[in-house]
Amino acid sequence: MNLQISGHHIEVTPALREYVENKLDPVVRHFDKVTGVNVVLSVEKLKQKAEVTMHVPGKDLHVEEAGDDLYAAIDALFDKLDRQVQKHKQKLQDHHRGEKPTLQAAE
Repeated sequence: MNLQISGHHIEVTPALREYVENKLDPVVRHFDKVTGVNVVLSVEKLKQKAEVTMHVPGKDLHVEEAGDDLYAAIDALFDKLDRQVQKHKQKLQDHHRGEKPTLQAAE
């Protein structure tokens, strides 16, 4: 898995990098076919923003979150991403998703 963490108008400190990596671990455990993750942390005046793009086979999952505190935004971001990953995994496992129920003739 390729992990890229970058900052826009902010320096990505080792503490921020470690925090993001720790938050990403449970998400990756739910879906093991992750090929790459891009995380962008940014600051705009009073708003702290975090966004992530996760590359999985067949789809790219993108999530954004903003808030007053960067750590709180990262927490909410990875909660959203975890829900999206679980939903994507469920869709892949649901083999009967497109089938219509068959009606049997009443005799």
